Amino acid sequence: MQKRKLGNSSLEVSALGLGCMGLSHGYGPATDTGVAISLIRKAVNLGVTFFDTAEVYGPYLNEHVVGEALAPVRDQVVIATKFGFTFGDDNKQQILNSRPEHIRAAVEGSLRRLRTDYIDLLYQHRVDPDVPIEDVAGTVKALIQEGKVKHFGLSEAGVQTIRRAHAVQPVTALQSEYSLWWREPELEIIPTLAELGIGFVPFSPLGKGFLTGAFAADASFGSDDFRSIVPRFNPQALQANQALVVLIREIAAQKAATPAQVALAWLLAQAPCIVPIPGTTKLHRLEENIGGASLSLSKAELEAIETALSQIHIEGERYPESLKARVGR
Repeated sequence: MQKRKLGNSSLEVSALGLGCMGLSHGYGPATDTGVAISLIRKAVNLGVTFFDTAEVYGPYLNEHVVGEALAPVRDQVVIATKFGFTFGDDNKQQILNSRPEHIRAAVEGSLRRLRTDYIDLLYQHRVDPDVPIEDVAGTVKALIQEGKVKHFGLSEAGVQTIRRAHAVQPVTALQSEYSLWWREPELEIIPTLAELGIGFVPFSPLGKGFLTGAFAADASFGSDDFRSIVPRFNPQALQANQALVVLIREIAAQKAATPAQVALAWLLAQAPCIVPIPGTTKLHRLEENIGGASLSLSKAELEAIETALSQIHIEGERYPESLKARVGR
């Protein structure tokens, strides 16, 4: 697989990474540990060098799985993880916490679970309004100087936060949602990242599975599936947004590709510093997604997609009201 550098940094990764969250968190019961480890190692064999996890996924379980899976090839891969929460007594309540002492404690825990002595890319998972971003960036800067962290990242941060953090410790990458059905980053975020030389790591590049065409308009989701509370996945929105799936299917048919591959190829074509991290629990989907990295869309095809997209109205918010306040700060 081709490699890409995240912005102006020295951090080189595969053009597609693997988002590991869904193996342990967010979309129903956790995948069997042995199966999850096998999938991650298969990704390595297929050329993936960039793996994304976080302490909150589980909590903690996903880092254990990723650490065990990648231990034999640690020097060949890039591991990204995140801090930014403490958890209630039941480990379900997520409380924002980016105080410097907590960042340090979180990093020590992540290092143990990941079976490593350094973290390649450390993100603040969500901006904590109670802690100045300068204090967060300064703490990560110190961890970089100590050799425990190599690169600093932010997730779902707003433009001013990115600028303030970058002035203290250069930000290597921003991780936020971006896809054919969530293009808000094009307004301010992507131009700012280009100006500052920061890489962009889109999560949910397949629209939490929607862009693959896997969900009918009457699809339903279990109570342990995050999509059950996402407005964009309610029946009305699923029905209204089918027009986008139809468009992607038509393009895929013309390219002898799948909708997922078209969605990923479109993202990769937007800028050379973009590295999507699709996730999956299935081997055949992993192989399919990786195929998207070698699919090329011509300028004319991209313009045709743009024209068609301009005529489609996407319905539904991407987060429930309770979580919207945590993004774009």
